[in-house]
Amino acid sequence: MMKLLVSICLFLSLQDLTAQLDLKSCLAMADTANLTIRNAELDIEINKRERSSYLSSRLPQLGFNADYKYNAKIPGQVVPAAFFGGQPGTYATVQFGVPYVLSNNVQLTQILFNSQLNYGLAALKINAEIVEVQRNMTVQDIRYQVSNTYFLLQGLEKQLSFLESNLSQTNKVLKNMNSLVEKGLALQLEADKIKVNLLNLENGIASAQASKEQLLDLLKILIGYPKDKTLTLAEDVIIEQSLIKAEDNKQFYPLKLIESQQEMNKEEGKGIKMSYLPNLNLYGVYNYSYNIKPEDDFRKGIDGVFIGLRLDWSLFDGLQRMHKSKMNAIRSDKLTNQYDLANQQLEMAANQAKRQIKLKSDALSLSREQLKLAENVYQQTNFKFEKGLANSTELILAENSLYQAQNNIVSTYVQLRQAELEYLKSIGNIK
Repeated sequence: MMKLLVSICLFLSLQDLTAQLDLKSCLAMADTANLTIRNAELDIEINKRERSSYLSSRLPQLGFNADYKYNAKIPGQVVPAAFFGGQPGTYATVQFGVPYVLSNNVQLTQILFNSQLNYGLAALKINAEIVEVQRNMTVQDIRYQVSNTYFLLQGLEKQLSFLESNLSQTNKVLKNMNSLVEKGLALQLEADKIKVNLLNLENGIASAQASKEQLLDLLKILIGYPKDKTLTLAEDVIIEQSLIKAEDNKQFYPLKLIESQQEMNKEEGKGIKMSYLPNLNLYGVYNYSYNIKPEDDFRKGIDGVFIGLRLDWSLFDGLQRMHKSKMNAIRSDKLTNQYDLANQQLEMAANQAKRQIKLKSDALSLSREQLKLAENVYQQTNFKFEKGLANSTELILAENSLYQAQNNIVSTYVQLRQAELEYLKSIGNIK
């Protein structure tokens, strides 16, 4: 039984080590594990709690307070002396109260009408829409970063493959050249020229490998992948177009965000108008005070209950509401301008991305043909070089042409994928 468990664990661990992630898998992982997206999800939960908290304010509010007071000197009040049988027209000072008073109050308050209540509920509902749109925009932004990093890594993998193949071939050429130099059939200068190319290739591999490690670390952060585990990506085929689908739906999230902000501004305007109305609250108070005068051995508890209505009405606020209303109107004009500008910018970005896709797609086809020609030229030149019909300069020129063609096809591939991403980002549909 123990051997079986060990075998299963070993199988699963080997599966984990050999698993390759394609772009779809990376995006799915980012949707659930990326910390920025998680925070956007938490913002939605916070908004729900804010709404619940606001609704709770409509329920009765119950409070309690207690007060202990020691009157070191009992305050007096002036009353007509005639009240106690004194001479009319004169006044006497009378002290009311006892030295020690313990007072307890329980108060119940219920909102009957609040001019800002409906505005607050509407604002919270619109804010929920805003937070949802912002969350979708965050998801699109993270998906863009994941996809862009993924394709940069694909380009580096292809570049490394070319470089390693070139290095292997150049080593063979250098080995043959050194043999010719030893036999006195070639100059050392010819071998040195080949060695310079070899060193350039080794440097290029080291640089590409370092860039690959940096991008892998970034991708791990973006998709929430364990940093201590090896991340292997499935190979993406170099083709003209793969990301754009005919059924892609356009989701212009920046426009939706501004539309929600416009709705919020309208509700704010309604709230300003409603603030001219009064607020009405019902309240009830139960009071119990305990009075003590030790020198007379006097102790007396007194309770009381009263219910009331409180009307709060701001009749004049120094023209604050008038200025707020004007600011609200100006903000409405500003949001309209922002919407028009964003609409134009998104349309321009989508059109430019489409043109770039066509341009880079054609360029990729051309680069593929150039690579075939460069490979053919290099093979023929290398064959002539081995037969002594071409010198090292001709071979190096053929090598450099091949390297340039390889760089072009990798660069064009990455640029095409980036153009596709830019288009999908502009319509809010990276998936």
